[in-house]
Amino acid sequence: MVAIGTQYMMQSGLAAGMSATEGHRSLQPKPVDPNLTDPPYVLEPDFTPDSQSRIVLRTRSGKGVSIPYMSIGAWSWGDKATFGYNATKNLPRIHAAWEKLKAVGLTFVDTAQAYGDGESERICGTLFQGMPRDSFIVQTKWQSLPDMTNYVDIYLVHGPVHPSSFSSVAKGLAECVEEGLTRAVGMANYDTKEMIKMADELERYGVPLSVSQCEYSVIRRVPEISGMIRECRKRNICFQGFSSLAQGRLTGRYSRFEQPRRTLRLSSYPMHLLEPTIEVLKSVAAKRRVPVPAVALNYSINKGVVPLVGVRDAEQAQQDMQALGWWLSEEGIQRIEEVSISGNTTSKLQHG
Repeated sequence: MVAIGTQYMMQSGLAAGMSATEGHRSLQPKPVDPNLTDPPYVLEPDFTPDSQSRIVLRTRSGKGVSIPYMSIGAWSWGDKATFGYNATKNLPRIHAAWEKLKAVGLTFVDTAQAYGDGESERICGTLFQGMPRDSFIVQTKWQSLPDMTNYVDIYLVHGPVHPSSFSSVAKGLAECVEEGLTRAVGMANYDTKEMIKMADELERYGVPLSVSQCEYSVIRRVPEISGMIRECRKRNICFQGFSSLAQGRLTGRYSRFEQPRRTLRLSSYPMHLLEPTIEVLKSVAAKRRVPVPAVALNYSINKGVVPLVGVRDAEQAQQDMQALGWWLSEEGIQRIEEVSISGNTTSKLQHG
């Protein structure tokens, strides 16, 4: 169970400074030092992932969890505080999007207890009905009230916003594995040193840290320039990037004349400051004959990131699918990186 009103507490926290672009911070974007960037094509040069390709996460049992190269973020499903969810309007669209995703094998969903006060998880349950258990992957997150009643594939601690120590969190995650409540475990919103500490604590129980998740996109490359993504590759930890389209800012939908709703607080730079970035993404998309979101997502995959992308309808699903099956050219990556943004961290939530 989750406390009623958690979604509103989460939105209030983001407004108060848990978001790396909210609170008492300058909204002037910081450019990326090219000396700190990771090279593109971190995968095998002759390998191009498509919707059927899989990454295998390490588990204690040795039988890994296989995930696609893209995850479907389910924060908006059921969440009124941030996304203004309306069941009558939005639920049929979510089901239509799921049918498209299911048809191509993109059935890896990232949700959390806090999303919609648990409504997101319940919506996921309706989508999974009638599907063989091995045909989808569900990843959810514990924030403050652990749920010891459901089995999930991947279980993450949502972030450093609780009083529990690393050792107690690791012990709890390990117990979830031992009791068969999850197959793999991970963490979200921690920095590199904290990730290593959690991995070491889990190792005491013979449980590998399978996932590290932070906000990552063209306009928030902190996990890359800080070395977290490199450390993940070194330790065989899957790095996942949430808000990979900056809550819609990298889709071409918004402009200085049509700003995103105020509750979309991740990478929430005013749109006029993002115009150089958006124009380059549009130019690359036109050259490759793919939607703008596909370019931004392909960039993340090039960097060794499994992007989490929110999908609310069939059109979005169709656009996002097109991020797979091709690679950006080195020229395209260079053009994007020239207008990319470093991004910030915050001591309240987004450490990494």
